[in-house]
Amino acid sequence: INDILDVSKIEAGKLTLERVEFARDELLARVFHMVEGAAQDKGLELVFDVGRTVPRRLRGDPLRLGQVLLNLVGNAIKFTERGEISVGVQQVAEDDDGSTLRFSVRDTGIGLNDAQRQGLFSAFTQADNSTTRKYGGTGLGLSICKRIVALMGGEIGVDSTPGIGSCFFFTAHFGRAGPEDTVQP
Repeated sequence: INDILDVSKIEAGKLTLERVEFARDELLARVFHMVEGAAQDKGLELVFDVGRTVPRRLRGDPLRLGQVLLNLVGNAIKFTERGEISVGVQQVAEDDDGSTLRFSVRDTGIGLNDAQRQGLFSAFTQADNSTTRKYGGTGLGLSICKRIVALMGGEIGVDSTPGIGSCFFFTAHFGRAGPEDTVQP
């Protein structure tokens, strides 16, 4: 139901982002704790890799960033039977206004072929009908992620190989936080 409400807000142009200061590590820890049980249940290793230059404090919308990460990590867990899920964060640009970060969620799951990747970020679209039958879902999550990422000044995409796994990635721009404690030692 929340996905449908988000789609309605997006379609009406009413989805707005907060611009508050937040701690990067706290947000990533919340994401980790929300998905670790599902990963453990499947025997999957869950790895987070944060680049040294990624600011520790950011200004943006932590709720919507968390929503995108939870969707991508949740999908990775859903479509992976063994191996690992790796979440990466790197700073790809910095300017006077803040930082552009690149997030990636890599899995060792079922992967996607070229035809399945087409339209994957459109509403109510999944890789194919068998995906819906086997794994469930509405096909709204990636569409919502695409719109949120666009609102954050970024883009989303996927690289994938059938039988090997997928890497979903997105960029987002975050404002500069307070002067103290902005770079990891």
